[in-house]
Amino acid sequence: MRKMMKIIGSVALISILARLLGFYREIMITNQYGLSTTADAIAQAYTIPNFIYLVVGGGLTTAFISVYHSTKSEKDLYVRKTLATVLIAAISITVILIILVDPLLKLFFNNRSAEDFALLRNLYLWMMPSSIFLVLSTWMSGLLNITGKYHLSSIAVFLYNAVFLGLAVFLTRYFGPESYGIGALIGALLMGGFLYIGVRKSKRYSLKPTFEMSKDIKQLWIIALPILFGGASLQLYILIHRIVSGQFEEGVVMAVNIASKSTSLPQTILIAAVTTVIYPLLSKKEGEEDTEAIRVLYKKGILYLVGLLVPTTVIAYIFAAPLISFVFESEKFTRESVKLTVPIFRAFSLSMFFLAANTYITRFYYAKGNSIVPVIFSVVSVLGINIAVIYLMMGSFGASSIAYGTAISAAANFLMLVIYARVRWKF
Repeated sequence: MRKMMKIIGSVALISILARLLGFYREIMITNQYGLSTTADAIAQAYTIPNFIYLVVGGGLTTAFISVYHSTKSEKDLYVRKTLATVLIAAISITVILIILVDPLLKLFFNNRSAEDFALLRNLYLWMMPSSIFLVLSTWMSGLLNITGKYHLSSIAVFLYNAVFLGLAVFLTRYFGPESYGIGALIGALLMGGFLYIGVRKSKRYSLKPTFEMSKDIKQLWIIALPILFGGASLQLYILIHRIVSGQFEEGVVMAVNIASKSTSLPQTILIAAVTTVIYPLLSKKEGEEDTEAIRVLYKKGILYLVGLLVPTTVIAYIFAAPLISFVFESEKFTRESVKLTVPIFRAFSLSMFFLAANTYITRFYYAKGNSIVPVIFSVVSVLGINIAVIYLMMGSFGASSIAYGTAISAAANFLMLVIYARVRWKF
């Protein structure tokens, strides 16, 4: 356990730097464009590519790791077959979403002028191809994590955010807001290249794809599809944020975005570091049928999350105004922008522990081979409770209703996951 915690600590340090760079990108957007339709367009354009990155990349990688420990095939052959599967999935989905650019953007983000829509469309077309490299990067990170090279995946995220931010800021003088699209694409390319070199240098696996359907690839999809749906339902939080906030006045999209990103930063850093190390270990312990070790991991992980995130939530809620002012207030992000963002930030802070705990607990369900139940709980929470709370509270709480919907539905999801795990596996 001590060795695992040391690994988590080193991964967490790199993850903190990487996530801080990503967060600083949001600060730069507000410094350059404030709460405006331009800032809204940057946030909205990245929504769908990021959705594919997290859902498809995360789902296929989680399933890949699960099958890796149980497949009877030669490991190198299984890796090559999985690479082909991930490659086909990433390219196919990305190409379809580029072809459908106009109906897709009008469906989700139709409350815009012709000029604003043109900017949104251009940004989307720059950013969308990055999904291919981001999905492949997620899979290669999972492959490296299996071999114990956890730090490379964290460094890759750091590289991506550094290049994305650096190019976006530097190229703004030449390309305006579209520099964020250019930064996203080139950052993803370099991230993928870095991980590819890391896998090649390990000399453990070939990255020559083989297009062969076999029993283990079918098993991968059987595990992956429920995870994809579960991940999609969780990432629908962000999509719902964008759609609903677009119904309010100019700047609310970005206000909701930075409030959500600000409160998710601590739990994202923590849960990324923990799950990077714990999930491969968890899958191994499940393969060894070491039930007691799994229960210990579950209990200690929940206690760590409580100890770290509950105090963070209290601090964020009490000091919301000075925190937002200190981090974001500038010539473009005015005092009025701060006043608009603070109540949304406070409401989002209430979801920090629950979102992190839900991600953590779900990994235990996946290790147990039960990916259906978390999907059901997520769908009920996100598409049921979340949307109901938003529209019930919208009249009284305005844009803050979006954040309250997330907090209340995440808490409900947490209770369902904990109760089921207690009854089913005695966790």
